[in-house]
Amino acid sequence: MTLCDYFSAADDQAAVAVAERPGGSAEAALDVVFLKNIDPVVAIAQLEAILTDCTYEEASQRPRSGQLLSSPENDAVLVFSLSETLGEALAAAAPADLLRVAEPWSMTAELLQCQVDAQAALGILEALAGLAQRADSAGLRLYCRWSL
Repeated sequence: MTLCDYFSAADDQAAVAVAERPGGSAEAALDVVFLKNIDPVVAIAQLEAILTDCTYEEASQRPRSGQLLSSPENDAVLVFSLSETLGEALAAAAPADLLRVAEPWSMTAELLQCQVDAQAALGILEALAGLAQRADSAGLRLYCRWSL
């Protein structure tokens, strides 16, 4: 099972340092949303496409979208950046926006494979939106620590 800790940090260097900590983001005293199997490259780009009304290709090509920041040689723990567009969209999302996005996002192949239904997707969206709002208020960026 893949653990995906979505968190905020001041910059890429601080985010990558999380990968090097034995306890990861939980031990780094960061604002963290702990998720399982919500991949920071494909599933998050699909979320961004649905939330910002663009294509998956556009979302996945945005700067910082699913960009690997840590060393690829350490494949047990990786750190990815999330796009600024996604962070801004999540921070600005109203509850009705999250409700509108939950069902189509839950119907993507990645979420279907992980058996994430619309209700679970909504809970994930609410947690990510809260993280994005807090990050936006503090001038921080969003990241994901991926580990097996």
